[in-house]
Order: sequence, then structure tokens, then C-alpha cells
Amino acid sequence: MRFNFQPLSMMELRNAPGEILDRVVQKREAFVVERNGRQMACLVPVSVFLPEIRLTRLMREFALLDRQFDTHTKTVTGQNEVELCFPGEGATGDIDLRIRLPHGYPQSCPKVFADSLPEDCPYRWQDGSLRIFGEMGLWNPEKHDFRHALRLAQRWLGHYETWRREGEWPSEQNYD
Repeated sequence: MRFNFQPLSMMELRNAPGEILDRVVQKREAFVVERNGRQMACLVPVSVFLPEIRLTRLMREFALLDRQFDTHTKTVTGQNEVELCFPGEGATGDIDLRIRLPHGYPQSCPKVFADSLPEDCPYRWQDGSLRIFGEMGLWNPEKHDFRHALRLAQRWLGHYETWRREGEWPSEQNYD
């Protein structure tokens, strides 16, 4: 992401901090704050470094997740999205599930990926994510969290195992 940094004096920042922050957040402007002719700091949208997800929501969900699952990792991707990895899922423990929380989560549903699937594996979107929320996005941000997405992905893995064994995907498609 490229920014056209504009100089901003400390006096300008002191006189209109709310207006300056609104310009950074809403218009994605960036400033170099100067004091006494010296560059002191930068103002850029937080999404340059962190995902655009409410921290209170993430911390609450992380606390629940940490109590329920021993082995998982949390990272931030190159696109500044939170990614959770759950190793050793599936019937034989050979599949890692990755849940990616996009910017705007929970208003936008998570994407779930399963590593080590064959190319011809059905019920995945073109980007390789699992088709667990359906075409219309059966995701309710008030009711669901990424643990719900994990449960749906685990159910999807059960269907995957049936497909591997029998060559046909089970008829039940409603994961919700």
C-alpha cells in the first residue's frame, strides 16, 4: 500500500486532532508529524499494520478458543488478516485447517482452508476455501464466531472422508 505523506505540524495536530484522525481513517490520508522542523512520527491507518477487526471481539473469541483448543496458532497474514491454524484435523489427523478472518470481521464471514486436499476435491470455492457457508453466506455476525466456522469445517471434513472412501459427496449440504 502506497501513501502520499503530507507534512503536518504539531500545532495543526493539536488544533484539530479529531479532524486529522478522520482524514486518516476515512480518506486514508497519511501524515508526517513535524515539531520544530524535525520529523517526529507518522499517522497512517491502523490497517497498515493490523486487521480492521474490533479488538474487543477478537480478544473475547481468543479467550474462548484458548480454553477449548490446546494446539492452535494465531498469526497475521501479509494482507493483515488474522489467521488461525488447527493442525491434525480430519479422520487421520493429516489435515491442517486454517481460518482466515477478513477485514471487517464479524460483518464478513471467515474463510476456511484445509491443507493437503487433492485438486479434484469438491465443495470448495475457486480460491480453495471450503464451501461451508453456501452461496448466500449463511453467516450471522451476531450469532456466529470463528468457533462456529471451525465446527462447520470439521463437519465438512467428515463429508470429505466419506467422499474419499465412497467417491461421492454426502447429499446433506446444509452445514449451518
